[in-house]
Amino acid sequence: MRNFFAELKRRKVYSVAVAYAVAGWALAQGIAQVFPVFDISNLVVRLIVLLIVLGFPVALILSWFFDLTRYGIVRTPDRPEIEIDVVRPIGSNEKSIAVLPFADLSPAKDHDYFSDGIAEEILVALAKIEGLRVAARRSSFWFKGKEAQLSEIARKLNVEHVLEGTVRRDGNRLRITAELIDAGDGFTIWSDTFEREMQGIFALQDEITRAIVDALKLKLAISPPPPSRSLDAYDAYLQGLFYSDKTTEDDLRKSLEFFARALEKDPQFSRAWTGIAKSWLWLADAYVPPIEAYPNVRDAAGRALQLNDNEAEAHVYLAETKRILDWDLDGAEAEFNRACELEPNSTPSNYFVAALHAARGDRHKALAFLQRTSKIDPASLWVSNFACELYRYFGLNDEAMAAGERALQLDPTFAYGEPLLAALYREMGHFDDAIALYNKARSITGKAAFGLAITYARMDRREEARQTLKAATANRRYLPGDAIAHVHVALHEHDAAIRELQRACEERSSSLHMVGIAPEFAPMRSDPRFTAILKRIGLEPEKVFASASKL
Repeated sequence: MRNFFAELKRRKVYSVAVAYAVAGWALAQGIAQVFPVFDISNLVVRLIVLLIVLGFPVALILSWFFDLTRYGIVRTPDRPEIEIDVVRPIGSNEKSIAVLPFADLSPAKDHDYFSDGIAEEILVALAKIEGLRVAARRSSFWFKGKEAQLSEIARKLNVEHVLEGTVRRDGNRLRITAELIDAGDGFTIWSDTFEREMQGIFALQDEITRAIVDALKLKLAISPPPPSRSLDAYDAYLQGLFYSDKTTEDDLRKSLEFFARALEKDPQFSRAWTGIAKSWLWLADAYVPPIEAYPNVRDAAGRALQLNDNEAEAHVYLAETKRILDWDLDGAEAEFNRACELEPNSTPSNYFVAALHAARGDRHKALAFLQRTSKIDPASLWVSNFACELYRYFGLNDEAMAAGERALQLDPTFAYGEPLLAALYREMGHFDDAIALYNKARSITGKAAFGLAITYARMDRREEARQTLKAATANRRYLPGDAIAHVHVALHEHDAAIRELQRACEERSSSLHMVGIAPEFAPMRSDPRFTAILKRIGLEPEKVFASASKL
């Protein structure tokens, strides 16, 4: 109720109602003076007029109060597009910038990977500047190929400045233009055009970074020049980076080939090893059994850190292997903390540590890192999906709804998995909305969702649940046991659920640590077999259950 009145105040509904009430009483007094013959009924007259005048503000308040769509109780069939807005911290003097992907103007238009890579290298360099917040790559690159005004991009990414540019590569010659724009007034703060031989690419990136920092009147710590690097190795690395940000198995395996090629040219190239760790991490679970994939993640991350212990992202991937392969949650947390120390504004650093704290039942820490991740990467599908799920686990349905709808806006084709917003609908009891969203996803991707099977089971439509589970598991080389266990729990088949969870343990499913906090597994929390599994993988069941949603 306190939140309700706070919202009334914010929307000025409360003050409008009070103003009309005062005006209504004054009007009633005036009418009574004009018609003194009705002296006996003065009070009645006043009350009648007051009720008439008060009708508007009362209706105003009630119309807002019973706007059930605000609480997700009723869904409007055609909700307008959700804006990807992030609230700017009050009183913050922090400067902010988004680096957009540079356009490829090469004659054959075949250097998209290179122009993206140049932009990302500048983004990474800027992210290390103290006092400058840089929008994460996935958010700023989300606008690639989309028609959007710079002011709109800046608003959605919550930044004050935008850097855009072009790259033309013709043989060994480079022509790069860069322009720094104040998003508030649209004026150019700095721009320049550079023509170089490829041999000067590293110095050029440093020159552009220094020019931007100078234009923003920030201090740039003098760092040693980057080590000399083979241009062929660097080119192969950028191609690997390009494919590692895609999601198909073919693209991820192609990225491994390019990273390996980079290391053949330059065995000391630590970031190429980090790239290999990243690609194997995303191959795991989706395409390769985790027990086979994560040893490769650990090996590559370890090699990267042997060459350069300051590789924050490599610490993230090493942390994940400690969590998944060893169930060493303290060791994983130490590696995550090291990554956050090195790159506090890195999406992977904050994203993965938020998940670890959530799984362990550290609600406050999980939400703090989740909010940091959402601020850093507001237009990331991965972050929005993750936020929808985590908020749902903690019973924060309004926040989960906003994140889920944002994810739906970012990926209306459901290309990267199940619509997690549908799971929220189901847990709130909106089964029809959940089924509609799952079916829409299936019509686009052709894949049946485990979440749909769970929904049917919750509705006691057991046969449809079993058919959907069968369809969801068909033609899959690997399926995590905990995903199947979700459906068995909903069907009240606890023995089958335990068998699948035990299989998930043996195969080291990366999502297994979340079953303790997931509301779908609430019926299992009194089962000693379930709590034994949680303890086996390093969790404290009582602490986890206490932090979880009471849905």
